[in-house]
Amino acid sequence: MTNVLHHLSRPRRFFAEAGRSVKPGGAMIMIEPWVTTWGRWVYTHLHHEPFVPEASRWEFPQTGPLSAANGALPWILFVRDRHQFEHDFPMWQARTIRPIMPFRYLVSGGVSMRSLVPGWSFGAWRALENCMRPWSQHWGMFAHIVLTRL
Repeated sequence: MTNVLHHLSRPRRFFAEAGRSVKPGGAMIMIEPWVTTWGRWVYTHLHHEPFVPEASRWEFPQTGPLSAANGALPWILFVRDRHQFEHDFPMWQARTIRPIMPFRYLVSGGVSMRSLVPGWSFGAWRALENCMRPWSQHWGMFAHIVLTRL
């Protein structure tokens, strides 16, 4: 799933149904917005969707299919409230949670389809991402999350 979880207004219902539907040993793999110093700034100042790491509840009002959001929800579930998530959903084990900084995504125009750089520079941006990896806890905007069904 790419950029889906943070749009699910009732994540408890989703994880319960996914736990029923995914076979033991199966996995759910996600790329989701993430709370870091840079990510918080971008999502708060430059992005149109709500980003509320301080939200007291996992749920939020639904205004239509995937039209509502809390961009901080994945971080809330898997960092801030991880013990609660593990208690409520013992069938899911977080195998990987790795913040990533997608410079290539940003300079390619993201979903706008208006590239800010020429295609031949892809290798240089990939190299920059690799060099920045040790600081992804501060500069990441997304997280690669792998949950395994026990």
